[in-house]
Amino acid sequence: MTGLRAYLKDHAGILPAALVIGVFMIVPILIILIYSFLAPGDYGGVKPEFSTDAYQRLLFQNDLFDQLVFDPAYLKITFRSLWIATVAVTGCLIVGFPVAYYIAGQPEERRNVFLLLITIPFWTNLLIRTYCWILVLRDTGLINSALMALGVIDAPLTLLYTEGAIALGLIYTYIPFMVLPIYAALERLDLRLIEAARDLYSSRWGALWFIVVPLSMPGIIAGSILVFIPALGAFIAPDLLGGGKNLMLGSLVQLQFSAARNWPFGSALAMVIMAMVLLCLMLYARNLRRGGGGFQH
Repeated sequence: MTGLRAYLKDHAGILPAALVIGVFMIVPILIILIYSFLAPGDYGGVKPEFSTDAYQRLLFQNDLFDQLVFDPAYLKITFRSLWIATVAVTGCLIVGFPVAYYIAGQPEERRNVFLLLITIPFWTNLLIRTYCWILVLRDTGLINSALMALGVIDAPLTLLYTEGAIALGLIYTYIPFMVLPIYAALERLDLRLIEAARDLYSSRWGALWFIVVPLSMPGIIAGSILVFIPALGAFIAPDLLGGGKNLMLGSLVQLQFSAARNWPFGSALAMVIMAMVLLCLMLYARNLRRGGGGFQH
């Protein structure tokens, strides 16, 4: 008893945080895990009957003879989600790195202004921002109207309801998550290293590639994870910009809990997304334990 009191006294500072994490994160995850192994209710919800049908449905379906046959439909949705999330990460990195590098090279008072501009989109509801992209990408939208007015095209391009439109919406939504970590890494960069590289006859691109990029790699990896995780489970951009024709895992989970009313299958899909996220985090942690894979100096 005395040992327990001493332990609680020594760790009293972390008890509130541990309580919040346990109630609002661990308990919901356990509920989702339990639901994924139950049978679906007749009108939604679950029945207290153990079943693995939700996980079985991820790869197999019953044919007309009630025999299990391999069905790659949900596997295709998974690969599509991984692909679009990867494209979103790549696009955010291509745009976000130069922006972060430019901001880090500005005087301190100007940095604050630019960082404010980066965060301004978060002041507007995500649903409204996504709807705005519909006005830009539709057949009579801003892009097609401008191209047709300039005589570049004769008929509208199919920009909306495509995987490219979904990726563009995700890039626009999550690019601040890429810029801010990279900026935090570049802000601590010792500029004397770049000067030393230039003194050793390195070109600007050489100094950027061999000095700036490796030293900013922790920010790049952190930003990539911060973009990849929400992009993998996004459902607003796929629904609005994909038109429901290019389902992603997040859209599929939302569909199971709303229209389909198959809570166990929705829970199983949520667990699959969580497993992918945990895999990414484990790879990142493994890289850090190895000294950042050569990126920590």
